[in-house]
Amino acid sequence: MTRLIVGPFNRVEGDLEVRLEVEGARVRQAWVNAPMYRGFEQILQGKHPLDALVIVPRICGICSVTQSVAAARALAGASAVQVPPNGVWLTNLMLACENAADHLTHFYLFFMPDFTREVYAGRPWHAEAVRRFAAMSGDHAREALAVRQRWMHIMGTLGGKWPHTQSIVPGGSTRNLSAPERHRLGSRVADMRSFLERVLYDAPLEEVVAWQSEAALAQWLDRDPQRGDLRLFLRIAADTGLRNLGRGPDLTLSYGGLADPEGLCALAPGTWDGTSVQAVDLAQIAEDARHAWLEDAGAPLHPSQGITQPDIEKLGAYTWNKAPRLQGRVLETGALARQLAQGQPLVRALWQQGRGNVLTRVLSRAMELAQLVLLAEQCLRSIVPEAPCCEDAQLPDEADAVGLCEAARGSLGHWLSIRGGRIARYQIIAPTSWNFSPRDRNGVPGALESALAGAPVQDGETTPVAVQHIVRSFDPCMVCTVH
Repeated sequence: MTRLIVGPFNRVEGDLEVRLEVEGARVRQAWVNAPMYRGFEQILQGKHPLDALVIVPRICGICSVTQSVAAARALAGASAVQVPPNGVWLTNLMLACENAADHLTHFYLFFMPDFTREVYAGRPWHAEAVRRFAAMSGDHAREALAVRQRWMHIMGTLGGKWPHTQSIVPGGSTRNLSAPERHRLGSRVADMRSFLERVLYDAPLEEVVAWQSEAALAQWLDRDPQRGDLRLFLRIAADTGLRNLGRGPDLTLSYGGLADPEGLCALAPGTWDGTSVQAVDLAQIAEDARHAWLEDAGAPLHPSQGITQPDIEKLGAYTWNKAPRLQGRVLETGALARQLAQGQPLVRALWQQGRGNVLTRVLSRAMELAQLVLLAEQCLRSIVPEAPCCEDAQLPDEADAVGLCEAARGSLGHWLSIRGGRIARYQIIAPTSWNFSPRDRNGVPGALESALAGAPVQDGETTPVAVQHIVRSFDPCMVCTVH
C-alpha cells in the first residue's frame, strides 16, 4: 500500500489537495482537503445587512453574481420585498450569462486540456484533441475564449463590471435596459448560439436540449462523427471509459433556478434518488464539523444555527470544509442534479446505468449550456425596456431568512440572522462544500472522496490522470467552499 498527495491542482479555482491511499494500482481511500481559510462568515458578523451585497460577491471571482443573488434573496426574504417582473428577468439574464460562461470555460479550459497530455499520445484521437484543446494554442479553445469575452458584455452592460457586480439588490436590479441596449445584447446571445451550434454541437440548441435517449444521441453522433467538439469528447469518453470513473452518491440536489415572475423554475428543484423527485426539506440540512479545523458543537448543526470558529489544533481534522448532509445523507449537486430533477430523459437513462460519473457530469453541463443560452434569449424577449425593475427594501431589526440559488456548480444557500439591525449570523453552504465535503462523524466519506475510490493509478504516476478527470468532472470552486 502506498500513499500519494495530489495537489495543488492547476486549472482549479482556489486551493485543493487530495490524499490517496493506493493498493493494487487502484485508489483504496481518499481524503479531500480544502487547505485555505478565509472567514467571510465571521467578517459579516456585526455588519449592516446591506453590507453583505458588497462583501459576499468577493467570495469568488468566477461565480460572484450567484453569490450576490443568494445574498439579495436572503435580504429580500427578511424584508418581504416583491421584485417586479423586469427585475426577475434582468437577474435571470445575469445568472444565465455567468453560468453559461462557467460551463464554456470548464469544457474548453479546465477539462478537455487533460486529454492533450503525453500519456494519451498513442490514442487515435490525441492529435485532434491537441489541435482543438491544447492550453493557450488549441484552435477551438482560443475561439471559445474570444466568444466568452464577447458574451460577458452582457454582464458589463447590466452590472457595470464583472466580477463583483453591484447591480443586484433585494428588490431586483438597479440597472434596466433601453430598447437599443436590448437589441445589442441580443447580438451577443446570437454570437454565442452561433459558436455553440457550429463548433461544440454541430446541431441546433433546440435539438441538444431535446435529446430523449441514447439512441437519439447515437443518431446525432453518426451524422458526422468528425464535426462538433462534444462528439470528440464522447469518442474520447468511450475510449477511456469515463462512464466507469468517479461514481457519485445515490442522491442529488437542486434548489431550482431561473424562476420566472410567477415562480416557475426553468431549472427544476428537488432531490433525485433514482425513483422520484422529492421537494427539498431545508430543515433537514445540517453541517458536520467533526473533521474540519473548526469548532465542533458535538453534533451537526443546521446552518441557521451554524458556527464558524477556527480550531487549528483539532485532532482528526484535515480540511477547512464542513460536511453538509441532507437527512444525514451524502449527495451530489450541479448540472447533473438539475437535469435529473427536471426529468431530462437521456441524462436519467445514463444515471440509472452508472449514477453520476465523469461522462454524465460533463455531458449534463454541456446540455445545460445550450439550455442557458435559450433561456437568455427568453429573458431578453421578456424584458420591457424602461419598465420598473427594482423596489426599495425596508429591512427589519430582527429577521431570519435564507437565500437559495443555483450556481454553475450546484446548489448555493445563504442563511441570514439579523438582530438589532445588524448581522448576527451568516452561514453559507456552497456547491463545492457539498461535493468536496470531508467525512462526517460517522466516518462516511463525502461525494468526491467516495467517487475517487477505485480510480486507476498507472505505474509511476504521482498525479494520476484518472484522479484529475474525476476531480475536474465536479468543476471545483474551492474559494467558495471555504468562503
